[in-house]
Amino acid sequence: MTETKKTFYITTPIYYPSANLHIGHAYCTVMADTMTRYKKMQGYETYFLTGSDEHGQKIERVAKAEGITPLEYTDKIVANFKALWQRLLISNNDFIRTTEKRHMTIVQQIFKTIYDKGDIYKSEYEGHYCTPCETFFTSRQLIDGNCPDCGRPTELVKEESYFFRMNKYQERLLAYIDQHPDFIQPVSRRNEMINFIKQGLEDLCISRTTFDWGIPVPIDEHHVIYVWFDALTNYISALGYGTKQDELYQKFWPADVHLVGKDIARFHAIIWPCILMAAELPLPKQIFGHGWVLLDSGKMSKSKGNVVDPNVLLDKYGVDAVRYFLLREISTGSDGYYSEEALVKRINIDLANDYGNLISRTIAMIDKYFSGIVPPPEKSGDYDDDLKGIALSVGKNAAVCLDKLDFPGALSAIWQLISRANKYIDETAPWVLAKDDSQKSRLGTVLYNLLECIRISTILVAPFMPLVPQKVSEQMGYDLTNATWDEGCRWGVLPSGGKVTKKDAIFPRIDPKTLELAPISSIENTTPQTAITSAPVKAEITYDDFAKLDLRVVEVLDCQKVANADKLLQFTLKMDKETRTVVSGIAKFYDNPQALIGKKLVLVANLKPKKIRGILSHGMLLSAASDDDSTLELLQLNKDDIQSGFNVQ
Repeated sequence: MTETKKTFYITTPIYYPSANLHIGHAYCTVMADTMTRYKKMQGYETYFLTGSDEHGQKIERVAKAEGITPLEYTDKIVANFKALWQRLLISNNDFIRTTEKRHMTIVQQIFKTIYDKGDIYKSEYEGHYCTPCETFFTSRQLIDGNCPDCGRPTELVKEESYFFRMNKYQERLLAYIDQHPDFIQPVSRRNEMINFIKQGLEDLCISRTTFDWGIPVPIDEHHVIYVWFDALTNYISALGYGTKQDELYQKFWPADVHLVGKDIARFHAIIWPCILMAAELPLPKQIFGHGWVLLDSGKMSKSKGNVVDPNVLLDKYGVDAVRYFLLREISTGSDGYYSEEALVKRINIDLANDYGNLISRTIAMIDKYFSGIVPPPEKSGDYDDDLKGIALSVGKNAAVCLDKLDFPGALSAIWQLISRANKYIDETAPWVLAKDDSQKSRLGTVLYNLLECIRISTILVAPFMPLVPQKVSEQMGYDLTNATWDEGCRWGVLPSGGKVTKKDAIFPRIDPKTLELAPISSIENTTPQTAITSAPVKAEITYDDFAKLDLRVVEVLDCQKVANADKLLQFTLKMDKETRTVVSGIAKFYDNPQALIGKKLVLVANLKPKKIRGILSHGMLLSAASDDDSTLELLQLNKDDIQSGFNVQ
């Protein structure tokens, strides 16, 4: 009989595509991805859902301002969402869009079910509506006349609406929270929700008539379903709930964790459970409301423009370092501060000095003293038992933290072993042992023990930094890429006799004096101009000057004119596994920019990003042009075997 695997279902919020995502969104999604990878290593069958929440008045207004349909607008932004998740190595099983039919059908079905039960009724609503937050507030909830969540002005709205009898489920929800202490976490968030509920839940307005960008109410075509009733249902519509293909729903619901920012915890911990109760469906096991990523100027906000583009940081520091910083620096349930100086400090101290240096020193000593062959552990000595004791406990300690979504605690536990191993080098002094032939066996044991510590710590950091195991495997001569969590909790697994290989440092140290900080600004899209004029030949340069240019082959995925800018084209380009946006002032030379799709062009890939008409342009496309700028053509490559990402020499 086949043993049924334990299951684990985790979700992020479905993000609102009013603009591109910032580092705060990346933080939440990286946490969910890390939990998914960790549970997989423990043998769970996992399901990880993220997506986009695309309806509502705000999207309708933004799209109208750009002269395009709401779906055209969200298509563009959602493509950037997906590109960012790919760069961050997000391993989601599904990406749900609320504009998909599979979702819209289920939202209408649940609406009809609750309506037929008598828990939805029509009335008239008069109150204050915050368009950015997509939320209604009563006068007593406003702060100085403004939205209590974002602080911006609200609109006084009066219209016919459908209401959900949420007040009916107030006492039942309080009882459920009391009976399930872990349902809302952390405890501070749980207490906030209890206090809010005890103030009295009002029936929830769940339809609008003043705009039509939404899912139609199934019993009244003049209304669209209010965004939160629509959006929250994604967690089960993506699993096939209510369809004949509901195997995923049967296997994975209720969700183990809804991971959300604290600003939307109320919707998930109050509105969503009440909807599920009314529909007579099981509640999720846990709502975890994480804190915000803050700047010195306060909370990041796309509308305020004080945001950090994750793409810029990924370009500079790599995915593993960015993921590590987010998970190590910020206490999961609390607010945390971002600064690039703090990021560089983490890279230098934790990754370069502690972990990276441990790997480099150990590999170098095995290469020097044993010709690169992993020695057997033949002669134990002082400090070995203490080192092994920590190595055997670290996996269990990290697991305890991860099961509570305490990512900094888990990494701190793993770094205890890394720090102890570095201290072990100083205690045992392998360079002294190497001078005495009679200590050869002891030297071999010391180096084996160090390599075993590297093996264990590398396995345990794999969920946090997914590229690290492959890089370490290449140096150790032992495959760590598909290791289980259990293998990171055992000692003596590494066989002797393997061959190590010295390579460059996995995390090179960064000189803070040379640091050029990434800008903090709005991130409408992604990156500089193109057209090159022939003009007179400029002053001579050296080969070293030319070598500073990084010229790459790119493939055009999309090309379209920039709204309200006659000269500009916006390119979406594929460069190996990366997607870039480039804005170029060559629109007059290409009447049909869509004809460029599929073409292979040449990009100056290391040109500093520049914002053009609110679009961050990353690179410059090479072209040939006449002196009078009357003729221009982009440089193109035509051979089929020339791939995107190839160097141009």
